[in-house]
Amino acid sequence: MAGYAATARLRSSNPRMEPDKSYDYYDRTDWWNEILTIPAPRVVVIEDVDNPPGLGAFVGEVHANILLALGCVGIVTNGAVRDLPDIRPTEFHMFSGNVSVSHAYAHIFDFGGTVEVGGLKIHPGDLIQGDCHGVQTVPLEIADRVPAAAREIRQRRQDLVGLRRSPDFTLEKLRQSIRDTAMVHPRSQ
Repeated sequence: MAGYAATARLRSSNPRMEPDKSYDYYDRTDWWNEILTIPAPRVVVIEDVDNPPGLGAFVGEVHANILLALGCVGIVTNGAVRDLPDIRPTEFHMFSGNVSVSHAYAHIFDFGGTVEVGGLKIHPGDLIQGDCHGVQTVPLEIADRVPAAAREIRQRRQDLVGLRRSPDFTLEKLRQSIRDTAMVHPRSQ
């Protein structure tokens, strides 16, 4: 998954505090306009400020489909998600702290600011990359160089694995290959 962060903060352990208004899980739609200010593809990043986070899941089948319609490819949250079997066919990516059976009182109370998820500070518009290993931000000033660097690293790793599989494998050949790689790609200080 890769996309630009659209940020929000939520609570789910207590109902909203607005007087004379009954709680409605879907009544906060103004944050959708904020999402659309971020370039596509978008990744919604939601910080759950409850302690502990993840008592209720804001994103389930309905919200995942709304977010897909808004050009979002996934969600990153320290909170919970739900409806996994229903979301899986949509290919909407979900990175979460846990899974919850219910949305509880989940409600967005702030959006468009800096959030923190898993110790990672994320600003609106940050480039987010996620895979089976986790989520990270990619500085925009180097983003265009990342694919070539990733291909190069992958090729070096495949060369080392290929050497190990070679009938001519020796420890000295492995050491030399590592030295050659280090000379071509010295670590920056």
